[in-house]
Amino acid sequence: MTDKSYTTSITVKASPDAVFAAINNVRGWWSEDVEGNTAVLGDVWYYHARDLHRCTLKVVESAPGRRIAWRVLDNHFNFIADKTEWIGTTIAFDIEAVGEGARLTFTHHGLLPDHECYDVCHDAWGTYIRGSLKALITSGKGYPNSGAGITAEDPATLMKDAKMAEDSFTTSFTVDQSPEAAFAAITDPRAWWSGEFEGGTSNLGDVFSYRYQEFHYSKQVVTELVPNKRVAWQVVEGTLSFVEDKTEWVGTTIMFDIADRGGKTEVVFTHQGIAPAVECYDTCSDAWTSLIQGSLKQLIVSGRTELIELAAPAA
Repeated sequence: MTDKSYTTSITVKASPDAVFAAINNVRGWWSEDVEGNTAVLGDVWYYHARDLHRCTLKVVESAPGRRIAWRVLDNHFNFIADKTEWIGTTIAFDIEAVGEGARLTFTHHGLLPDHECYDVCHDAWGTYIRGSLKALITSGKGYPNSGAGITAEDPATLMKDAKMAEDSFTTSFTVDQSPEAAFAAITDPRAWWSGEFEGGTSNLGDVFSYRYQEFHYSKQVVTELVPNKRVAWQVVEGTLSFVEDKTEWVGTTIMFDIADRGGKTEVVFTHQGIAPAVECYDTCSDAWTSLIQGSLKQLIVSGRTELIELAAPAA
């Protein structure tokens, strides 16, 4: 049976040991409001965010450079009916060497799409792992929750921080079609993304490669697949022929968030890590805009589209 627990991953230019050390520095990326030791097998520690969330966790696995796991012993949310939803779940971090860096796969085993807290926790974990923890690993500074700005009126800020805004390219559109239609189109990139594909794209864990002429090659892993809500692909290999750092896409995440907006469907596309300061930004943002606002939107609306021939990058 497929595990539908929440999972996401990042790839960083750091050693597995450095990733392991950063994860254990919980106060450096999750929350400064932690009591107790967090880094040794058997440690029991406590997290709280005012009156919104508190939990007790135990370190149940600790294999240096490879794996960390925490079991949730006790939990309380004040914004859902079943305030104990996390109890008995396991928060796991799996680390593996990838080339000159490492890949971290985060899984909250037992946090399932039918849980009431899933949307809030899904967004929050994504922000912490792909944002704060990744920043701590790569720059030495994360963005832990300090408690500031958390209000009972806005529980979605439970695990988020205003400082977490990421430098990324994003664009969005709204259509009359259903979230199911949007999800089906997104997970069939051969139908809307110009280029050559190898591998599957429709199942969690699928690995596929993409090539566009001599300009672009990338390999991606499907790291999130929440039907009719979210799709995410992690770029694990990449070569761009037209920029100095040909690996600029490596470690970035391509995300599609789908939401019902009063009978219409909103699709928000984000390429996390492709920021204005990145050399490929102008070319990539123009290409993504054409593909998302043109091919993908048309595929959702009409069920078919003409693949757009992307412009050659400026020399």
